Amino acid sequence: MKKIVFIFSSLTVALLVLFQLSMYFYTTGELSIEIMMAIIALVFLGIGIYLNKKSLHKLPTTLTKVNLKKVDELGISKREYEVLIEVSKGLSNKEIAEKLFVTESTIKTHVSNVLVKLDSKRRTQAIQKAKELQILSS
Repeated sequence: MKKIVFIFSSLTVALLVLFQLSMYFYTTGELSIEIMMAIIALVFLGIGIYLNKKSLHKLPTTLTKVNLKKVDELGISKREYEVLIEVSKGLSNKEIAEKLFVTESTIKTHVSNVLVKLDSKRRTQAIQKAKELQILSS
């Protein structure tokens, strides 16, 4: 997150400097308005191409295969597995309940069932164990 903030703040400062320089050259009469607009347009075009290439060429993340047989062996139901996935995303019980269209107490029941089946005391411990058992992708 710090990198993104730094990049955009640097970009903003660079654009402000570009605008100030263009204003200076325009007021001194050394540069016409058409040339300044063309330079600014080229700078924005370059930034757009750079950002586009950077976003298109991201390395694919390595996904571990989910062992669904292990899910069945542990006796985790389909709904409990859905809840476990949402828990691994960091959602609260209330958020999971809203997303899955059930009550918050139902989610609490599912979470406690998952904790028992994974022999865990906390949600984070359950997620870690699920990743070790390869029932959640990393």
